[in-house]
Amino acid sequence: MSEDRPAVIVTGSSGLLGRPVCTQLADLGYEVYGFDRVGLPEPPKRHPWIHDIECDISSYENVRGAVDDVRRRCDGRLASVVHMAAFYDFSGEPSPLYEEITVNGTDRLLNALSDFELEQFVFTSTMLVHQPCSPGERIAEDDPLQAKWPYPESKIATERLIREGHPGVRSVVLRIAGVYTDYGRQPTIVQQIKRIYERDFQSHFFPGDTAAGQAAVHCDDAIAAIVATVQRRSRIEPKTAILIGEPEPPSYETLQDAIGQRLHGKDWPTLYVPPSLAKVGASVTDTLSGGDAFIKPFMVDMADDHYALDIARAKELLDWEPRHRLIDCVPKMIDALKDDPDQWYQQNGLK
Repeated sequence: MSEDRPAVIVTGSSGLLGRPVCTQLADLGYEVYGFDRVGLPEPPKRHPWIHDIECDISSYENVRGAVDDVRRRCDGRLASVVHMAAFYDFSGEPSPLYEEITVNGTDRLLNALSDFELEQFVFTSTMLVHQPCSPGERIAEDDPLQAKWPYPESKIATERLIREGHPGVRSVVLRIAGVYTDYGRQPTIVQQIKRIYERDFQSHFFPGDTAAGQAAVHCDDAIAAIVATVQRRSRIEPKTAILIGEPEPPSYETLQDAIGQRLHGKDWPTLYVPPSLAKVGASVTDTLSGGDAFIKPFMVDMADDHYALDIARAKELLDWEPRHRLIDCVPKMIDALKDDPDQWYQQNGLK
């Protein structure tokens, strides 16, 4: 390790956020060790100050080996660990992988790091750990937690593990909104565009309040927040949670009309359907599709959930606020779809 380049570990380093975070930190003067699983795509361009190390977070031996490799190179001193590796599944079904990868994987990593001089441990969580608010209100970091499905449940459990199981760690938790790109990626907005593009009959029905919306954040803004957290590590108190997202989400109805106008030149009428009926329809559709339908019955109960964020803490501690707005990026997503539907479907993991 170069003496004037602080060392950072980034887990999940080949992901949508992971690789750009590695690159930006390296460009800012850090020596970056990227941890990710065997078999994931190699980065398109190697950076002289990014070292890719194979690490399966589900194996303690593997984690210990990767951490020992870093220890030899950086003399046991780390400016930060940015921990993004986790299990994620949009089916809503319980899975042992949440415990094995997200919760226990974090424990394995922290145990392996126990004898390092570690200035900061950053855990990327989700805004979905919070209880939803009503339209017109905003959620702050100290507001109640309420996970409604296994993914945010695993994040709450991991936050607790870090806070209570490793109390000496200088931890920061970033509760990040749904991440989108100029071509889509965030599953709910991508599926909403897809349904309207295909003129799917179901696109006209919604089992909740169409005035509700969910905060999102552009990938570039999320990356900037993570990098700022590392850069400002000496100013952030241990065990601090910070919400990262756009403070004013567009409503479901606003998105429906914006998508309909861009795709078909007209607003997209949305009719209310009772939740009980919507659950039956979702169940039948999912069964007929062999379990591949995006809308699952459990999602119906969350149709009214509204997530607007108070980002005062992010502004104060990180000097961060989003430079993008989802409603402004929807036309870019749709233009990318219209220009090359096959590529858009492939980029967004759609059939």
